[in-house]
Amino acid sequence: MARYVIDAPTLVYLVDEDLTIDPGHQLVAPSAIRTQALELLLRDVRDGRRSEREALARHDTMTGLRMRLLGDRVSRRTAWKLARERGWDSLRDAEYLAVTVLQADAFVTIDPAMVAAADGVVRVASVDELGSPV
Repeated sequence: MARYVIDAPTLVYLVDEDLTIDPGHQLVAPSAIRTQALELLLRDVRDGRRSEREALARHDTMTGLRMRLLGDRVSRRTAWKLARERGWDSLRDAEYLAVTVLQADAFVTIDPAMVAAADGVVRVASVDELGSPV
């Protein structure tokens, strides 16, 4: 079984595109991912890019997606260490990388800034890898 960490923009993308995750893969993420994804949907509604009804339907789909959510002490401590090493002011991005370091084979993101942040820390995989068998 391959384990992949995804971030909030990627979660929204997976749901928007109705992409199927290969059953041989497990998704892993920090426990805050669903709230962060809901914030992205809220921003889209506020900016007129999607209706509230559509956003809430996407939220329902996201909630049903099988994902192991982590928010343990070791993950937080590893995120702290990564943020300190990289001079970041926030743990938000560091949490995704920490969970990848500790629990996954690769990090999947559609966010170019996160691809850059992950450079030299973890392997970054494409979204297409999620649909392919191990």
